[in-house]
Amino acid sequence: MQVSMKLEVRDTPGQLVAALMPISDVGGNIKTVIHEHDFSSDKGSLGVEVVIEIPPERLDSLLSLFRERGITVIRFGEERMHYQQSVILIGHLVHTNLGDTVDRIDKTGFAEVTRMSLAMPAIHERSSAKCTIKALSREHMDKAIEILRDVSRQKDILMIEPLEF
Repeated sequence: MQVSMKLEVRDTPGQLVAALMPISDVGGNIKTVIHEHDFSSDKGSLGVEVVIEIPPERLDSLLSLFRERGITVIRFGEERMHYQQSVILIGHLVHTNLGDTVDRIDKTGFAEVTRMSLAMPAIHERSSAKCTIKALSREHMDKAIEILRDVSRQKDILMIEPLEF
């Protein structure tokens, strides 16, 4: 089974490795690690997002190891969407209802916008955004990208696609 987690670890040297060791100790396979330097808490900790493959019967052992080692699991869930692509959108994104653009992907049920990084230089200038989409399958990703192409044409948004496969 593929699982996505957000962990909170102390902001001291060696803690990233210490947070990942329990995954290896229970026979899990690390697929993705994102060390979030901009995550902050009043406890002096950092966020680490991981996607792992792990036999379902070993999940409880992993969570116990995390607790024993002082690693807090902030978010936990089975990873349904295995395909990811990012595009760049350039235009009057906020004025053309960015929420509506995201909703058109999210409401499909087979794809969702999982990250959005927006840059707005000035109120009347074009903005730009990196938009990351996850989908259930390659075919679903193709459909989601096509929806985004249609929305971009309707809203006069330049879409630069995709950044990764």
